[in-house]
Amino acid sequence: MAHAHESNLKRIWTVFGILSLITIVEVGFGIVKPDFLFRSNFIIPFTEIKTTSYLNWIFLILTVVKAYYITWAFMHMEGEKKSLATAVVAPFIFLVLYLSFILLVEANYIYDVFHTGTIKWNF
Repeated sequence: MAHAHESNLKRIWTVFGILSLITIVEVGFGIVKPDFLFRSNFIIPFTEIKTTSYLNWIFLILTVVKAYYITWAFMHMEGEKKSLATAVVAPFIFLVLYLSFILLVEANYIYDVFHTGTIKWNF
């Protein structure tokens, strides 16, 4: 019984360490904002559409990784059958990435319209 307790305690500290490390990286990037990540934009291949900066994409990816790991660890998906785990996690990841992509592309378009167009910022 004590051995199982040590195993659970080790698992909790491992999850805590991984989530803390990802959070520290996110906060560090948020404070430092490296110019090579913040000032450059991700360009969609074969088009001239520019989306948001690489730094925003890094934040988005790290947040999805944290959400996936929280689901995996605290909903105990690692112990379930692969089909159930995939059925729970895959739609979430797909929909969050899809929504984020649409929001970032549309926000960049609206910014370009106000920045380069005749419409002025009125807010």
